[in-house]
Amino acid sequence: MCKVIPFINWVLRVVSVTFILMGGHQYVGAWGQTGHWVIGEVAETHLDTKVKRKLFEILEGESLPMASTWMDEIRSNRKYNFMSDWHWVTIPDGKTYDQTEKNSNGDIIETIERVVKELRSRQLTPVEEKERIKILVHLVGDIHQPLHVGTGDDRGGNDTRVKWFDSKSNLHRVWDSEMIDDTQLSYTELALSLSKTPKSKVKKLQNASIYDWAKESMDLREQVYAIGDGSLGYEYAFQNIKTVRKRLLEAGVRLAGLLNEIYG
Repeated sequence: MCKVIPFINWVLRVVSVTFILMGGHQYVGAWGQTGHWVIGEVAETHLDTKVKRKLFEILEGESLPMASTWMDEIRSNRKYNFMSDWHWVTIPDGKTYDQTEKNSNGDIIETIERVVKELRSRQLTPVEEKERIKILVHLVGDIHQPLHVGTGDDRGGNDTRVKWFDSKSNLHRVWDSEMIDDTQLSYTELALSLSKTPKSKVKKLQNASIYDWAKESMDLREQVYAIGDGSLGYEYAFQNIKTVRKRLLEAGVRLAGLLNEIYG
């Protein structure tokens, strides 16, 4: 068993690298599994009791943390290729979303707005409703990862090559998973450390619009790209881990707000 796990990890790395070298999609990755699980866990702590019961029914017992990674898990299924561009949006510096040329395949802002509208309509089949919730849970997380609101220059940091300690990496991966994973906390431990949020702050966070969420990610660009010679490690993590934690918390609280509004 001890030998099997490293082999599986090696295979996953090879598959991931091969996908990138073959071109992949515009943005490879999202918050890593741990990040999405944290967001789902935080959201569950802020759900109304009635809403939590309703979601348990719709998701057939699946928790929000487990549902949160579905959009990444189905990437290998060509049936879902049409969803690839939904994970991100390009908004160049100095522009607003309304001023940008829109992706004909959709983007993260358009998709969140559409899915929320569809869920509110109460016109979906049980299968469609379950799928839309999984999409919403994932994308509310993604839009809070700063590099999912990209400049259009480097595929959301995927083309910005860096070293994370002694390993080759890219800026997107550092923000998706490497800073989070290096805390060596489980997703429940990390979520618990974020859970004590005053009600006044929760209300303020939930009053922000999707466009506000995107603008917040844009406002972090200077900080995110302050990478010096690209050799990143303790100093970069120290300067940015608080921001990572903040964005995970904001995503979870806002996701709960949306779900409470839809099903409350």
